Amino acid sequence: MHNATGHVVIAEFEVKPARFDEFVALAHTFSVECVESEPGCWQFDVVQLATTPHGVLFYEAYDDIAAFEAHCSSSHLAAFKKAFKGMVVNEKPLRQGSRIAGGNIN
Repeated sequence: MHNATGHVVIAEFEVKPARFDEFVALAHTFSVECVESEPGCWQFDVVQLATTPHGVLFYEAYDDIAAFEAHCSSSHLAAFKKAFKGMVVNEKPLRQGSRIAGGNIN
């Protein structure tokens, strides 16, 4: 059972149009790896933004800040950052908060 409140992280990227499909495939693999290999990561959605043609948002949910900190020090995050470096035009600052309501708690 995961923490019903949890720690939420939102990452947002503007991707080079020519590399968009490649970035999405990489992000999909990364998101699955995070949920499967990190006990404190229970949701990781990859979202194409309707307002930005090549914008991608990650919605990540963790049990707590410690679980997010473990994610930050993971080898798969380091590999993902290295792999997407040439695909992204802009990476916005992370937004973080505490989940206060919502459904689908696993």
